[in-house]
Amino acid sequence: MFPIINIGPFAFPSVGLVIIFGAYLCLTIVEKSAIRLKQDHVVLYSLATTGLVAGFVGARLAFVMEYWAAFQENLLGIVWPLNTGYNVWVGLLIGVATMFFYGRFKQLPPANTLDALSPALITGLMVVSLADFLGGPGLGTLTNVPWGMSQFGIRRHAVQLYELLVGAAALLLWWQLSQHPRKAGQLVLGVTAVYSTGRLFFDAYRANALLTANGYHILQIILLIILLASLFLLGLISPSKITAP
Repeated sequence: MFPIINIGPFAFPSVGLVIIFGAYLCLTIVEKSAIRLKQDHVVLYSLATTGLVAGFVGARLAFVMEYWAAFQENLLGIVWPLNTGYNVWVGLLIGVATMFFYGRFKQLPPANTLDALSPALITGLMVVSLADFLGGPGLGTLTNVPWGMSQFGIRRHAVQLYELLVGAAALLLWWQLSQHPRKAGQLVLGVTAVYSTGRLFFDAYRANALLTANGYHILQIILLIILLASLFLLGLISPSKITAP
């Protein structure tokens, strides 16, 4: 929709700009949510920062290794420019693994830690949706509804904006639950269930979704599994394990 953002005489790629500010916002939310839940905000901020940096570096190095034949002729290209050229899935795996081992090293309780991190994780997914809306390849299905967005002269569902609404609903749930006595892990499982439910529904309006051989949306299958697992784990949480907000 808007691949370039003009600020004065300068032109910036919208995706890169959104990701940069989104990363800062996520780290800020980690700190604020930790304080709200009366957890060690310094340790959790360090945990999130370490995972973010490790994921960024890992995604870049994985891309460089994958296309080493192109980079060996220009080694400077490894470190500049950085606006493109990342293996997102490898970066995500490295970032999560780094946060896991950092949390083990600091002896952080898993459920409570995930409760504090969940708003930032949802915000990060919202940032990805916003970046996809502004300059990504995402396409909604054709529609005649009045709130559809015109893209290249064709009216489509603004599926990325629907995803933002789902994220906002999940954050609102977290905010409401965090004000009351709760079970350890209830926050992260609750927002995961809400977010996966919304994404499961709205992914049906994505025109360029990855499909199985039978035509099923791969992401919807994954989201359904996550939703069922979240509901199952919520049912297993003992009512006696309640912590003060």
